[in-house]
Amino acid sequence: MQYTITAPTHINTTIDLPASKSISNRSLIIHALSGGCLKLVNLSDCDDTKVIIRALEYMPEVIDVKAAGTAMRFLTAYLSVTEGEHTLTGTERMKHRPIGVLVEALRYLGADIEYEGEEGYPPLRIKGHALEGGHIEVPGNVSSQYISALLIIGPVLKKGLELKLTENIVSRPYIDLTLWTMREFGAHAEWTDVDTITIQPKPYDQKEYLIENDWSASSYWYETLALIDDSESRLRLSGLMDGSMQGDSVARYLFSILGVKTAFGNKTPGYPTDVLLTRRLRTIPRLDYDFINSPDLAQTFIAGCAAMDIPFHFTGLGSLKIKETDRIEAMKRELKKLGYVLEDKDGTELSWTGQRCKASMRPIDTYEDHRMAMAFAPLAIKFPGLRINDPEVVSKSYPHFWENLKQVGFTITEG
Repeated sequence: MQYTITAPTHINTTIDLPASKSISNRSLIIHALSGGCLKLVNLSDCDDTKVIIRALEYMPEVIDVKAAGTAMRFLTAYLSVTEGEHTLTGTERMKHRPIGVLVEALRYLGADIEYEGEEGYPPLRIKGHALEGGHIEVPGNVSSQYISALLIIGPVLKKGLELKLTENIVSRPYIDLTLWTMREFGAHAEWTDVDTITIQPKPYDQKEYLIENDWSASSYWYETLALIDDSESRLRLSGLMDGSMQGDSVARYLFSILGVKTAFGNKTPGYPTDVLLTRRLRTIPRLDYDFINSPDLAQTFIAGCAAMDIPFHFTGLGSLKIKETDRIEAMKRELKKLGYVLEDKDGTELSWTGQRCKASMRPIDTYEDHRMAMAFAPLAIKFPGLRINDPEVVSKSYPHFWENLKQVGFTITEG
C-alpha cells in the first residue's frame, strides 16, 4: 500500500491523542502481577499493547509478540516469575534483536530460560517459578527496557531486588517512568544511590488506574505545526499532563525553540488536560541536542529540522540501530530522496550541515517502523504529494494516525 499526502495551508482543530503505550504496557504487567481485578482505564489500543493483553488473557503455550520489543522484554521477565511453561517469539526482525543481557540477568536470579534459536536472541523457552531476588548488577548503557523488565518484577521476588547499574546510564527517564508507575501501584521502589535502585518485597496494590495520553504521539503534531507557514494555525491535543513522567514530554521544550508554544488548560499538576499549540514564525540557526534520554523523538527532529532548513548535530543515537530497523541508516536513505545529505559518526551521531543533493522524490520507505511513517508524513507541508510506502505500520503505536491527519486537513489518497 502507498499513500500520497497533500497538506493544508491552515490548521485549527483538536486531536484526541492515543493513550501512552509506555504506561499502558508497564501497567498491564504490574496489574497482572498484583492479581488485580479492577480495570485499567484508557489503555492504548496499539498493536504493541494488544499483544500483551492477549498474552496475559490467554497465556498460550506459544506467545507471539510480533514486532513489539517492549512486550518481548516485559513478558520475558513476567513469565520467569509466573508458573507455567511458554515459548516467547516474534517476527524475523524480533529474532535478530538482542535480549541476552536480560536473559543472563534473570538466569542469575534463578530463572529457567533457554534459547530456541540463536544464542542471545528470541525465541525463548521459559519455565516460570518463584525467584529469590537479591543483588544484581546490569550495564546501564543497554536498552532501558531490560532494566524496566527487571524492576517491574522486583516487588514479587522473595528478597526484593537491589539493582546496580554499571557504566553510563542511558534512557534514564524511561527507568524513572517505570519506577513512578510501580509506585502508583504501591511498590516501594527508589534510587538509593546514583547507580542503585532498591525494591522492597511488597506485593503490588490492586487498583483502578487512569492512563494518560502519549507524549511521543504528540511530537508529530508539534512537528506539523512547526513546519506550517501560518502564524494563525493552532492545534489542541487531549489528555496530556504537565509534569508528566514520560521522557518524551521534553518535546514541548525542544519545539518551543522551533517556534511552537505550549499552553496547558488545567494548571493542576498530575491531572491530564487539553494542551493548546500555537505557531510563532521564527527559526534558530542550528540545533544541537543529545537524545540519549529520548531516542524515540530523534526521527521527528531529524526529519523536521531538515525540512525547516535548520542544520543540526544530534548525539546519543546508539540505540536507534537496534530498534524496528536501523533508524540512522533509514533516515539517511529516506531524507536523501528529498534532497538532504546527512552524515553519521560511529552510529551514535547524526548531522546535517545544510548539504543538499538533487531530490528524486521517490516514495518514502518505512522499514516496518511506525516512527518512520509518522516522522515523514508532516513533510508533505514542504513536499506536496509526498508518497509513503506501507503506511499501515503506524498501528504499532498510533492506529488512528492517518485518520487524525485527515481530520487536521491533510488529503490522503491510496495508490
